[in-house]
Amino acid sequence: MNAQPHPTPTPAPAVPASTPAEARRLAEGLMGIMTSLLDLVEEETELVRAGKVREAIALETRKSEASREYMRAVTEIKHSAAYLKASTPDLLATLHRHHDTFRAMLQVNLTVLATAHAVSEGIIRGVNGEIQQRRMPQGYTAAGQRAAPNHRYATPLAVSRSL
Repeated sequence: MNAQPHPTPTPAPAVPASTPAEARRLAEGLMGIMTSLLDLVEEETELVRAGKVREAIALETRKSEASREYMRAVTEIKHSAAYLKASTPDLLATLHRHHDTFRAMLQVNLTVLATAHAVSEGIIRGVNGEIQQRRMPQGYTAAGQRAAPNHRYATPLAVSRSL
């Protein structure tokens, strides 16, 4: 049996805003999506900082869905950029300020995630070094110096990535 994957429905093409009310609706929709995505990102950041990685991973589905909504809304805004620039420049400026705050908060989240990754990688490398050091035979050279470890005795460390 060959299971065919179900195609994801493609969203209807974005129609550019043609009235100030439509422009405001698009901008408020994007700001609302950014706010909800920021709430998820802040929650993830706090969970990772607290070492609760499993709980942070559980947010992935909601975060992915919010990211898709964000991309959809950004596409709609891009289609209406000319109208926004011409008729509602104050709304566009507000949207830019909100987006700058959004990017700054995402940068904090990325920094926390990168730090957690570096720390966990350092721990794994340290554990691997200790294991390898214990497995290698200890010996001395003819001159009485400690022999350099022979890498043919090294065995890889297997780590399960599932939590």
